[in-house]
Amino acid sequence: MAKAELKTKVNKASVEGFLNKVKDEATRNDCFEILKMMKQVTKEEPKMWGSSIVGFGSYHYKGKSGREGDWMLTGFSPRKQNLTLYLMGGFDEQKDLLKKLGKYKTSVGCLYIKKLDDVDKKVLKELVTASVKRMKQLSQ
Repeated sequence: MAKAELKTKVNKASVEGFLNKVKDEATRNDCFEILKMMKQVTKEEPKMWGSSIVGFGSYHYKGKSGREGDWMLTGFSPRKQNLTLYLMGGFDEQKDLLKKLGKYKTSVGCLYIKKLDDVDKKVLKELVTASVKRMKQLSQ
């Protein structure tokens, strides 16, 4: 079976250059705050993944289908509708933290927030930390 290529790959584009192009000033400021927080949590330098995702670290995965590849430990993207945070560990084990977070939505591995002021930043940092820790354990 041919290995499917991931479209979203790490590249050499400038993270700061990308974030400085975010039109909305409040969203841009939130992005730089998330950048700083994720850098503290992961102890990794941010890298662009594709054209619109800022990612930190990486891990190798092998899916049930046999497909494998490398993906970021955590990351975020300023989308039109929301700030999207990629928390790969999922949210099943984080229900108590989510109750304290504030206004958000989730999908399988994404946390969507309108702006940082809508959430408790300490709780957000705990969620990112838990996700990164879990992904590091799973990928060993």
